[in-house]
Amino acid sequence: MFSTAFLDLPPLQTASGTVALPGSKSISNRVLLLSALCEGTTVVHDLLDSDDTRVMLAALRQLGCGVQLQASTVTITGLGGSAQNHASIAFFMGNAGTAMRPLTAALAVLGGDYTLSGVPRMHERPIGDLVDALRLLGCQIDYLGNEGFPPLRIGKPALQLQAPIRVRGDVSSQFLTALLMALPLVAHDQDIAIDVVGELISKPYIDITLNLLARYGIAVRSEHDGRFVIPKGSHYRSPGSIHVEADASSASYFIGLGAIVSGPGIRIEGVGADSIQGDIRFVEAAQAMGALVEKGPNWLQISRGQWPLRAIAGDFNHIPDAAMTLAVMALYADGPSELRNIASWRVKETDRIAAMATQLRKLGAQVEEGPDWLRIHPLPQAQWKPASIHTYDDHRIAMCFSLAAFNPAAIAVRIEDPKCVAKTFPDYFEALFSVSQTMPGAIPVLCVDGPTASGKGTLASTLASQLGYHFLDSGALYRITAYAALQVGLALDEAHADAIAALAATLDIRFAGERVWLGTQDISDAIRTEQAGMNASAVSSLGAVRAALVGLQHSFRRLPGLVADGRDMGTVIFADATLKVYLTASAERRAERRHKQLISKGISTTLDTLCADLQARDARDTQRAVAPLKPAQDAKLLDNSELTVESSVTQVLNWWQSKQPFGATSVA
Repeated sequence: MFSTAFLDLPPLQTASGTVALPGSKSISNRVLLLSALCEGTTVVHDLLDSDDTRVMLAALRQLGCGVQLQASTVTITGLGGSAQNHASIAFFMGNAGTAMRPLTAALAVLGGDYTLSGVPRMHERPIGDLVDALRLLGCQIDYLGNEGFPPLRIGKPALQLQAPIRVRGDVSSQFLTALLMALPLVAHDQDIAIDVVGELISKPYIDITLNLLARYGIAVRSEHDGRFVIPKGSHYRSPGSIHVEADASSASYFIGLGAIVSGPGIRIEGVGADSIQGDIRFVEAAQAMGALVEKGPNWLQISRGQWPLRAIAGDFNHIPDAAMTLAVMALYADGPSELRNIASWRVKETDRIAAMATQLRKLGAQVEEGPDWLRIHPLPQAQWKPASIHTYDDHRIAMCFSLAAFNPAAIAVRIEDPKCVAKTFPDYFEALFSVSQTMPGAIPVLCVDGPTASGKGTLASTLASQLGYHFLDSGALYRITAYAALQVGLALDEAHADAIAALAATLDIRFAGERVWLGTQDISDAIRTEQAGMNASAVSSLGAVRAALVGLQHSFRRLPGLVADGRDMGTVIFADATLKVYLTASAERRAERRHKQLISKGISTTLDTLCADLQARDARDTQRAVAPLKPAQDAKLLDNSELTVESSVTQVLNWWQSKQPFGATSVA
């Protein structure tokens, strides 16, 4: 998962391949709570691992549920309809509406001494209609902040279940879902009726709830005029095990991708024609815009048909989350598109109508908005603008705007706070890049060259982490090659250059954080000795070996970008790099740094010896016949003799920002 402050998406050309989707957030959190309300154990397979599900799991543990998690399978030992932990409990619900609303209702009818709070945005998301309905039942709920909004305090109820319970349906379907899941706990001696007041929005999400309730033994009757009846004698029964199908809302981004890119298309696995999720109807909207769709019980195949896409207009109350993807697809249409009856967008993770309009305009689009509608005009190629998309800590904004990177103007798009996708799809960008293609030259590269012990490896790896890019330690490639050659008995000299080159071309090398792997062997420590460095210098002077490693180094240039360090990254390997930095420091200061490193490892040496070795190595590297060590003509020179790593990183990031189309924003 990307944890960077921003993620720059280079211009992307096309996409093809297969994506396996994570589990549905809506199903995951419903299943977790329903399993907790049962007696006995339930094994939940393919659970979504996300911020929202972690919030729910933490709350269930606080209540006294048994929770055993292994990979994507969790075993829940239920409460049997009563809270096991009778102490006061404070729940932190983050921004997880699918956890906050149903848990509030369940705790309110069970009774206890509970407080529920969340992030500031959660305290702006209305819950008053649910609280009003619960209070009419006799539940004790107090607001600890603004009336109608979290945080809440819950006490012991004095339940009155004779009259039908009335709840508004035109703000959030989660209010009705919360009541439907909580009230079977107290439907012992009589039917309990829930009357929905006003239009029920997001009806497909209620269908998910009813479907899952039936799996847990609760047969809710849906009657005329918006009445739902929970039969008396209802009792939660564990299904024993249950599988969470993949998230249909998350599928919308890859359905949209398949509709806008040329090529064989995108196969989506984990959700298909048999889905119980309402958002699977996004497929119909994509087809209306021109997408070609094949589908099976648990898969979809999407490819481009009509182009430009056909403009779309309609009521999208039934797929409010997925409909956000249509707003970005509308940029590629043949006329204005209008999304209507989407008022629920305004009370989601952010005011999504206002947010989408603002960010679409950044790209150059003409957009009009109303209380419950959005009209988006298509973007001609000449009118696209590079944009830094503000995501409002809203996962769906981050994901749907990633489709803008496939624009016809070949401009970059920045996604701010990309880690917000962890709410439902932590590995979204990795999945996107796994199927995306572009010209190698469009993938940005930042090179850090410099002499031995200048700190280029530390600087480059930190920059890669800050930018969310891949990292190439080219020096390690030579160290690994030298190590592998010595392992098979090859001397590191010109006489064995061809044999070493042939070996180098077959090496299976992988960088994983600070660890370096050769096949299945972790050789991180073995290649970081002083002798390994000398061996690398010897190998790097062999022209045949250098030629063999060029192709391997080029293969590290993968989406979304690369930070490469070495001695000739900017001069030879990536001569077209976006930014080239030549990092240096005095031999004396480099010797001091290396001395501290060796002493900390228990290796005895002297400053004079180290300084002499570094000076000799510098002379050898700068005078070698093949790719001598020198700054690229367009490199930025950075002497870090008196700089900390942090200040060096800040300087390079500011140089990097100055080269981006989003403006030269300082990161200091």
